[in-house]
Amino acid sequence: MARMHDESEIKTRKHEYHAEAEVLSGELHMPLKQKIEPQTTAHLYHRGGYIAEHSDLYRVEGVLSFNRAYTQVAGNRGKKTGHGWATLVTTVIEGLNVLEILTCDRVVGQIITEHPQEGYVPEISFLGTRFENLRVAGHPLKVDVDLKLIGDKPVKDAGYAKHPALMERLKKQYAGIHDREDAPAELRKAYNQLSSTLETAEKIECSLVHHVTGSFPGIAFGNILKIPDFGTVELAKLKICHEEYEKGIPQTTTITLTMMDLNLGCAIDGTVPLGTTSSGGKTRP
Repeated sequence: MARMHDESEIKTRKHEYHAEAEVLSGELHMPLKQKIEPQTTAHLYHRGGYIAEHSDLYRVEGVLSFNRAYTQVAGNRGKKTGHGWATLVTTVIEGLNVLEILTCDRVVGQIITEHPQEGYVPEISFLGTRFENLRVAGHPLKVDVDLKLIGDKPVKDAGYAKHPALMERLKKQYAGIHDREDAPAELRKAYNQLSSTLETAEKIECSLVHHVTGSFPGIAFGNILKIPDFGTVELAKLKICHEEYEKGIPQTTTITLTMMDLNLGCAIDGTVPLGTTSSGGKTRP
């Protein structure tokens, strides 16, 4: 059983918060060549606190628009007994429209972490993350978002890549795409590479979306939509990176969630990540 710190020991530990939220950024290559500067960004400073940014109607030519968006980042020490340092990161996009093909009433990406009083690896929650009324060419899609994909924090302050139950869930997710005979060769190759590094890497790459269903002009592979005359869309891309290992224990963990990663490949060509949240932080000693 882990030894509990008394209050004097807890007070000697210091936590440096780190969190970022961004509604969108990217680059258009043709026929427009335009860099899309980061929009509605919020950054949490080491000392914690609360920061929020809001924006109303935004448009990039006739390519992309939204009606309203906001980001927020917050960090504070829990007041209840046994709680550590909590961080909240949120992005919200309302009235999203991409080329009159991909639309969504509301996209919400949210990461909640708690770094423990004793140890370094945080608990992770994605509560609140969702897609509301996602459509392709007017056709509604049902998105299977698994908010409990990561599960409980690994025991003994181990990294999430050492979590057996999580590894089994990710193997099934990878296989669900790699084993599809109709999946593009480049997609199958990418997921084969991910499978080969599973359980050995210090970084986990996956998605909170298992699959997408609905009749639309295109095809879905797990969390990836391939839409003719539009391009591809990756939903709820998730990365968990462990760094600064000491005695086999990662001192820092960074969680990054991108709600939509657009790779446009039609008359309009470009890359645009939407709704990106990132949460990290470090506790000393």
